[in-house]
Amino acid sequence: MPISIAQGSWLGSIRAFCQPSVIAMLFLGLSAGIPLLLIFSSLGLWLREAGIERATVTYFSWAALGYSFKFVWAPLVDKLPLPFLTTWLGYRRSWILFSQLMIIISICLMAFIDPHQDDLVLMAFAAILLGFSSATQDIVIDAYRIESAESSLQALMSSSYIAGYRIGMIVSGAGALLLANHLGSSIDSYSYSAWQWTYLCMASIMLIGVITTLLISEPRQKIHSNFFHDTREHVQLLTLFTLAVTGFIAVYFFSADTANQLKAELTTLFSNRPLASVLVEFFRLGLALAGASLVTRLLISSGLISYTLVTKTYIEPVKDFFSRYGYSVAWLLLALVGLYRISDIVLGVISNIFYQDLGFSKPEIASVVKTFGLLMTLLGGFIGGLLVLRFGVIRILFIGALLSALTNLLFMLLAQIGHNMPMLYLVISADNLSAGLASAAFIAFLSSLTNVSFTAVQYAIFSSLMTLLPKILGGYSGSMVELFGYEQFFLITALMGVPVLVLISWINKHIKLNV
Repeated sequence: MPISIAQGSWLGSIRAFCQPSVIAMLFLGLSAGIPLLLIFSSLGLWLREAGIERATVTYFSWAALGYSFKFVWAPLVDKLPLPFLTTWLGYRRSWILFSQLMIIISICLMAFIDPHQDDLVLMAFAAILLGFSSATQDIVIDAYRIESAESSLQALMSSSYIAGYRIGMIVSGAGALLLANHLGSSIDSYSYSAWQWTYLCMASIMLIGVITTLLISEPRQKIHSNFFHDTREHVQLLTLFTLAVTGFIAVYFFSADTANQLKAELTTLFSNRPLASVLVEFFRLGLALAGASLVTRLLISSGLISYTLVTKTYIEPVKDFFSRYGYSVAWLLLALVGLYRISDIVLGVISNIFYQDLGFSKPEIASVVKTFGLLMTLLGGFIGGLLVLRFGVIRILFIGALLSALTNLLFMLLAQIGHNMPMLYLVISADNLSAGLASAAFIAFLSSLTNVSFTAVQYAIFSSLMTLLPKILGGYSGSMVELFGYEQFFLITALMGVPVLVLISWINKHIKLNV
């Protein structure tokens, strides 16, 4: 049942964290945070200890493409009831449970494959299954969070979810590595059984999420009239998703040679390699989207997919957003979504390399950046949730963006001082506190933009858009550092936050939002 809480005393705000729905999001966040590093860092180290070449190991990062394409997969989660499970648990809980069971199965499949002896294709299949299962869980948990509480509680729900997610990443990252090492596997002495039991333990921890799903109640805000009940529509939607994603991937990766030639020509024209790289990446993404669109049009024109299905699945959620806010306002809101995290994401990509270049050791980075930094992020999320509850989303959204930009300037000071542990603690404290605060406000803001009739689709689009440009630019942060140096690079990332502040101020002044 949806719950709400009015802005009141500080004590009342703190008590709001004890709401059952808020506590549930902590455990669902843990469930969502477990799978990610089992595809990336933990799996990569397992494969390296098993003697797999680096080039092959990096290919496994593609197993997480489900996260990048979840806005395409989201309509399936948003529209299709699951046989038996939906009747038993309700719509959202049935999808959460289904995705969690698929995650457990995927992790167990990986556990029973020895990359040193077995075919790596099997491991790749299991990893891809884990990636898409985890992306599905993310989609439906986001939808559940938005539908199970009113906007006044979204910041607390999101900060609790972020905290659980970070804890889950620690468990499947540092926890998995420590467990595998304790069980006897290392780069010099590979032990398949150590990694097998490690992954089986990770699968068992997912039972926390399963129990939570069985205990929570189904939200009542979901609009059931838009469900697809016809089997033919089920098959069409699955076909559309599979072929559209295949078209996107094929065009993007097969355009690599052309992209390299174009990058060389643009570098000569502009005398600026980072700019050329960014332009080429946008070109490749545009081609890939055009490829997916072409596949969709061919399916429609051939009669294999009905135009009505495509309209209900993809066009209506987008049309609803633009009709609610108007085209000019909607584009400004989307610009804010795409730019809000640009300062911290672009800087974050190269931060570990920066620490190493200053002479900080791996133990120092692990203790300060990873452990202490995580605690500061959790504290920042907690503070952000309280402040949003007290002062509203827009004010804290602005403060979070301002602090995220200003804390980047502290990195300039650290670059000047060099290896200095007290300064590193100060920088990490300020950066992670501001990041946690900004994330809590931003997720609450994104949640307020969704319509409960299209919750999963619209939020999946927003969450994909918010990291698109920052990740593209972040991929070339190394080139920018080589070109400008660390201090100028950090100044540039701080200035990237200025348009965000202007957008928030304009939106707050001219647009009335329900936040």
